[in-house]
Amino acid sequence: MREFVVEADGGSRGNPGPAGYGAVVLDAATGESLVEAAEYLGVVTNNVAEYRGLLAGLRAARELDPDARVQVRMDSKLVVEQMSGRWKIKHPDMKPLATEAARVFPPGRVTYEWIPRANNKHADRLANEAMDAGARGEQWSPGDSTAELDAGGGAGRGAGAARTGGARKTGPAGADPGAGGTAGAAVGGRVAQAARTGAESVPSPGADGARTDTTADADARAQDADADAADVRAAKTVASPGWGPPDMGAPATFVLLRHGETPLTPQKRFSGSGGSDPSLSSVGREQAERVAASLARRGTIQAVVASPLARTRETAGIVAARLGLEVTVEEGLRETDFGAWEGLTFGEVRERYPADLDAWLSSPDARPTGGGESFATTGARVAATRDKLVSAHAGRTVLLVSHVTPIKTFLRLALGAPPESLFRMELSAASLSAVAYYADGGASVRLFNETSHLR
Repeated sequence: MREFVVEADGGSRGNPGPAGYGAVVLDAATGESLVEAAEYLGVVTNNVAEYRGLLAGLRAARELDPDARVQVRMDSKLVVEQMSGRWKIKHPDMKPLATEAARVFPPGRVTYEWIPRANNKHADRLANEAMDAGARGEQWSPGDSTAELDAGGGAGRGAGAARTGGARKTGPAGADPGAGGTAGAAVGGRVAQAARTGAESVPSPGADGARTDTTADADARAQDADADAADVRAAKTVASPGWGPPDMGAPATFVLLRHGETPLTPQKRFSGSGGSDPSLSSVGREQAERVAASLARRGTIQAVVASPLARTRETAGIVAARLGLEVTVEEGLRETDFGAWEGLTFGEVRERYPADLDAWLSSPDARPTGGGESFATTGARVAATRDKLVSAHAGRTVLLVSHVTPIKTFLRLALGAPPESLFRMELSAASLSAVAYYADGGASVRLFNETSHLR
């Protein structure tokens, strides 16, 4: 099944005022720009323009492959939260657009993610091109570029790009000639690079030929921000039952990756922080490579943090190398110390230490034989580590490479589940989970469980 990324944006110079949207469909695997769409809308609000951009992006993706899966990335917190079902839609102009957008693909095939405005410059540029065209009394066309995407060349616009119904399909990234016959900058390739590194690939305003914002542009953005804030405040007052007041800021999102297999993993032996500290097996290294490829396609990881043990540092190193990131080691992510049980199977522990095992299964305060670490102690360590990392990475998406017990503990704490829930979770080698932490204290859990695809 193909996977697309849709980046969309909309703007209104006056709110309501002259408005336009922009959207781009990217190949999730390669970052290649497949279709661009933009349109001048006349006088509408900023949020209506954003919804129109979303709708155009989804429709363009469906034209490419109606069976695809789509990840939508937008810098509108309002649209992302409303389309995710967490906030109600109050504005009468937005309700039908949201309903229409929800019907483009079957339920479950589209996910939504908020991104900072600085990471949505491709769609933002298209929306501004559409508004610029409208100011001239025209509709947007592929030749309407008002900004370079890369300081070293053109924006990847080729004379051969095809345009149909307000959208244009592009060829392979970097294939189109730019101005003066030189190769244009690779739009899709640069987007993929930004996704891999988590860094902006667009130069700051005024740098090396990039467009410098005018006073009118700045004023328009300020008006948009004020209008967004007002709409978000309104959404807070009509939040769906069962949801707390939404937080304005982007969450700190921890993507939790269990390390790949070691020689002990298939034998189901206790392997904590007090044992032999095994490295990955050949299967484990292959799993790590496949996880790296999967995360590179998602393009959301901005930092990598790992437990100090060999298997996690090796897994993190493989992933970080693919993403172009460094690995930071965090002591709090290490596995529980299983004391005398290290290297033994559950059955062997049952045979040798039956009373200690029964106590351990019955109480989070019980310690493994020989001075190991209780689940209560591990839980306190993980909670302190969580708070430290949330504070350090507010608004970012961070990969945490850890072990069974710490990852289960992250999930248990986020869900408010009792300690015994640790025994009710399946967490295979190289599997992924995620927890988003909001500034208001709320958290949400997402389970990817992609291990079946990693073997």
